[in-house]
Amino acid sequence: MKNTFGTALTITLFGESHGPAIGAVLDGISPGIKIDDEYIEKKLAARKPYGRISTKRQEPDRIEFLSGVFEGYTTGTPLCIMIRNQDTRSRDYGELKDKARPSHADYTAFCKYGGFQDYRGGGHFSGRITAALVAAGAILNQALERKGIAVATHIKSCHGVRDRNFEDVSRDISLLNDRLFPVLDSKAGDLMKDEIADAASEGDSVGGVLETVIAGLPAGLGEPWFDTFESLIAHAMFSIPAVKGVEFGAGFDICNMRGSEANDAMRYDEHGRVVTTTNNSGGINGGITNGMPVLFRTAVKPTPSIFVNQETIDFVKQENTPLCLKGRHDPAIVHRARAVVDAMTAIVTADLLTVRYGTGFLGGEK
Repeated sequence: MKNTFGTALTITLFGESHGPAIGAVLDGISPGIKIDDEYIEKKLAARKPYGRISTKRQEPDRIEFLSGVFEGYTTGTPLCIMIRNQDTRSRDYGELKDKARPSHADYTAFCKYGGFQDYRGGGHFSGRITAALVAAGAILNQALERKGIAVATHIKSCHGVRDRNFEDVSRDISLLNDRLFPVLDSKAGDLMKDEIADAASEGDSVGGVLETVIAGLPAGLGEPWFDTFESLIAHAMFSIPAVKGVEFGAGFDICNMRGSEANDAMRYDEHGRVVTTTNNSGGINGGITNGMPVLFRTAVKPTPSIFVNQETIDFVKQENTPLCLKGRHDPAIVHRARAVVDAMTAIVTADLLTVRYGTGFLGGEK
């Protein structure tokens, strides 16, 4: 289970950055979910690199279904997705075999796997693996949309530049899902791109904060203690490469409020639905969804692969050594990570809905 996540609906990842292929297996998925290739390609496009703000590695990311799909619908049996790697340049990593790139998993992978790990491009630790994650998440995301549940993520901040807050959630979700660079304010987006490009021109990188909303969730999802909605989302987010922090609702700022400010007053709206006048709790009370939009943020660190001279170690020779990287690397991954966060959010949400309502909940009928 080391590469498997989920309870009733699970996802298992396989492959390496420079291996023949990467992929994912979804088990426990509802039968009767329509497979929309165009929708999956759109989600994968949001993860792909482009322009001066991304790596020059260009993969076509063509999806192959090895099992679990028949006549355009999920069968309910294990669904296996494969994506072949085609644009690899393994020679860029030959000199790095025994050197630890600072803030990468090279050294920890060596400690765990004893030198048998595939070091090329980060191997199984690479962000390349998230392409399979996004493809799997896209299938579930569209199934959620058919149930009236929508997920969207924007860059809340990037190297000092801030985007506006969510306002009209339904409108903003539609806006974000149609934008390649995920911001609500296009002017802020242009400034963020400039910050990323400036870092790239100096061989450096920047990070950022992503903010995600889940709208249309029913109240009652999650467990009171160890499988709270928050804990499962946090578990999923921290499984994404480069994520270093997660907060919900008002987050750490809630500590500066009094209870009278922090508490979300409740009322019935004109349709008889329970709503809160504020959403400092981020749509979750006692670990369980309350029917308001779930809101959380993830902190994405600067890309550790940079072209600035650094100090590191040779863990085979056990000596200090300088490091100057070659190859193709992102000056920022926060904009591409949006698609991965959306995918993992969909996977967690689909799993919890399956736990509560059964395996067939997200599927269809003939």
